[in-house]
Amino acid sequence: MVPGSSRSTKGDARRSTSLALLLAGTALFAPSSLRAQTATAPTTSYGVTTTPATVPATTPAIADPQTTGAVSGDDLPPAQNEDFLRLNQREPTIDGLRLRTDTEGYRTTPGVRIGTFTLRPSVSETINHEWRNDGDTKTNRGYLETGIRGTLTSDWSRHQLTVTGEGILQNNISGEGEEEPRADVDAELRLDLWDETIARLRAGYSFYREDADDPNAISNAKTQSAVNTYRLGAAIERDFGLIRGSVGIDFDRQTYGDVELENGTTLSEKDRNRNTGNLIARVGYELSPALIPFLEASVGKSLYDLREDTSGFERSYQTYAGRGGIEVDLGEKLYGELGLGYETYRFDDDRLEDVSGLSVDGRLNWSPQRGTDVLFAVLTDLDPSTTAGVSGSIDYTLTNIITHQMRSDLVARLSNTLIIRKYPSDSRSSDETTWRTGAGLTWDMNRYLALTGDVSYERTTPDVGDPTDITRVGVGLVLRR
Repeated sequence: MVPGSSRSTKGDARRSTSLALLLAGTALFAPSSLRAQTATAPTTSYGVTTTPATVPATTPAIADPQTTGAVSGDDLPPAQNEDFLRLNQREPTIDGLRLRTDTEGYRTTPGVRIGTFTLRPSVSETINHEWRNDGDTKTNRGYLETGIRGTLTSDWSRHQLTVTGEGILQNNISGEGEEEPRADVDAELRLDLWDETIARLRAGYSFYREDADDPNAISNAKTQSAVNTYRLGAAIERDFGLIRGSVGIDFDRQTYGDVELENGTTLSEKDRNRNTGNLIARVGYELSPALIPFLEASVGKSLYDLREDTSGFERSYQTYAGRGGIEVDLGEKLYGELGLGYETYRFDDDRLEDVSGLSVDGRLNWSPQRGTDVLFAVLTDLDPSTTAGVSGSIDYTLTNIITHQMRSDLVARLSNTLIIRKYPSDSRSSDETTWRTGAGLTWDMNRYLALTGDVSYERTTPDVGDPTDITRVGVGLVLRR
């Protein structure tokens, strides 16, 4: 035996063991793009999230909504790199933007972890003043507004449940004017089924008080009707190669509360309560991942609780609509869809004229530069009338919202809304136009507390009658988690 050979053999064994551990550790902590060759990555197109069988060896670039370029998946922190490979993304920031990797001090709220869910609540308190001119009548009021908002999102490997909610309470502290509370809650359960098939189940509730400027409002009312809307929906979506198809059904119920008159009595509005159902089918063809033209058709029925209203008219109706359009998905810089078609409403009562017209619906999101987001939206809807002999109006709502991040802790907003209400040509009601514009600032004092300021102006101009002008200013605090 050669002296020292035993120690040499033991040293070789230890070096071999260390080398094996080093190789195993390298494989364990290698970038996911090298070790997850068969991991699934979500791809969203035509509103459907599909899962390809494999992911390329090099993780594709992820478009940052706040930049004009792209960020490589391997350049992301480990947590975000893992998120890219998840079927369900982690809960986003409170303003809906993805987490950024820069070091500019951008702050995000972590949310509250509840089991496999993340809750992101916020509470706001603002003091406001409103000036209102109705023709020659001028009123003003000061009021406190308390808002509660929140999102609850699941963090499951498959399927996803998202719940969003908002509630607003107003309390007058000076002057005269009607308080305008409102609430809105929506939930959607997405079920990832089989073979690129997705099912969606939806439920929601909304509450608001009818505006005194609404054509169906009661003129001598102290408090207008409270409107409750209950929503249910289900849809199934499937990809057939380059063809995308979906079919869904929606059900709404609207109820109207009593109106309190100035003389202390109440007026029932139960003859306006109704149930509405719609069946919608859609098919699209993928010219490219960025462009998908589509065709959509819908048929619906609205049934009132009472066969006749207080004027003796049967206001139940059928609705038919067809439209064509295109979906655009150029990443976070430009995405959305726009559809154009024709819609008609046919009433059961022959004395009520059918309401028909051009249907334009769509929503486009554009980010022209870092920190700037622009939203364009248009919606077409029917507003049934309560006036004897008048069927209703087709309302076109155009919305534009611009959000600009002036600094990492300062965000500016500018919004404009135009509502065009069109009645049938021989209707006894006059067309009207409503324009709203507003601006605001939000300063993030820290991650959890923000200071807000807003100013807005609204003008309603009927073809016949005096216009209405409303100006509001407010300042407040937002506490969020």
